Amino acid sequence: MIINQGYLTWIAGIMSEPTAKRSKEVFRATTTAPVNIAVIKYWGKRDTKLLLPTNSSLSGTLDQAELHARTTVAASADYDQDEIWLNGVQEDISNQRLQNVLAAIRARAEEKDPNHPLKGLCVKIASVNNFPTAAGLASSAAGYACLVSTLAQLFKVQDTELTSIARVGSGSSCRSLHGGFVRWTMGTEADGSDSLGSQVAPESHWPEMQVLVLVVNAGKKGVSSTSGMQATVKTSPFLKHRAEVVVPERMAAMEKAIQDRDFHAFGKITMQDSNQFHATCLDTYPPIFYLNDVSRAIIQVLTQYNAAAGEIKAAYTYDAGPNAVIYCLKKDVQEILALVAHFFPAAEGASEEFIRGRSTVAPAYETTVSQAVKDGVKANIVQGGVHYILHTGIGPGPQVIEDEDLFLIDAEGAIKS
Repeated sequence: MIINQGYLTWIAGIMSEPTAKRSKEVFRATTTAPVNIAVIKYWGKRDTKLLLPTNSSLSGTLDQAELHARTTVAASADYDQDEIWLNGVQEDISNQRLQNVLAAIRARAEEKDPNHPLKGLCVKIASVNNFPTAAGLASSAAGYACLVSTLAQLFKVQDTELTSIARVGSGSSCRSLHGGFVRWTMGTEADGSDSLGSQVAPESHWPEMQVLVLVVNAGKKGVSSTSGMQATVKTSPFLKHRAEVVVPERMAAMEKAIQDRDFHAFGKITMQDSNQFHATCLDTYPPIFYLNDVSRAIIQVLTQYNAAAGEIKAAYTYDAGPNAVIYCLKKDVQEILALVAHFFPAAEGASEEFIRGRSTVAPAYETTVSQAVKDGVKANIVQGGVHYILHTGIGPGPQVIEDEDLFLIDAEGAIKS
């Protein structure tokens, strides 16, 4: 029997291809990842390509039962290019940060196994948030942490150090790769190898800690965090003092407050750092205004509340947006909810649920708020100023999803409608 040499070459070529290319199998993974809310703020980059910060930062990871990103990534020989869908809309995947993350994960997989089965395959990415995007609720941090976690599951590199990869997508996303309280160490190496996220304490460490998110504006903010940081680095002399003098002291004090479960110290530092972050934005030229009138009114009410209570019970903080985040202890949640709902009630005729998450009803102001607080808090009522209030707490890092109903790409490799 004479066998054609071309046939043998063809067979050899097929057999040398990765199994995935021969079988056209669709490989998928899905994870969720949390939002994190900084209590020591990150603002400013010393390297805009590697996303290396000018200062270290520290955050609380929020419970994913209320706030999370969810991402499915699929790989298949049937795909002829990488694609991404965000909240049901196809987006441009040529974004350099996305490309950096994809390249880093693929390189990590090849280092671990030069002949891994997904080598050379294109991917489809589908991601959704269950909260407003780009409104100062750390959507990019949750999104990139979720993307990196899902890619790591798919490419079997989940047991490697991932915060350095997440960081090149969105700096603060490295803090969303851990649960509980998380530090992002700024590092000093030029290549960013020591600029990593690490856990200060797990979510189980301080179970009494609760979080209220007051959504003042669910729309996209006027100045993005990226452009805002660049402007501040270029024009604010205050930023250098903050990064070199103030933040290192606050990081040490905040870590001690967390370890000691000292809410007075935790709350004071949280509010001071939020104030200073926004002062740095005002020191930028031209100035950046992330807070609005309602944001400032919330600060006024909470400042008077703490004074009337004779102790810090509600610690406000604001990221780059108008939405307030209040850290508090479980014993004070109902009084704070009653207070906020009283001074910032839902808009007349509002059909959406006003109190969401772990609580669903605002307690009665008259019977829940102490007389001392009623006497001490004097502010105008701003109806409709807060769209809704979300009650959550401190939670774990990314979670692997097995439920097919929660996958965003089906078993055939198509985006679910």
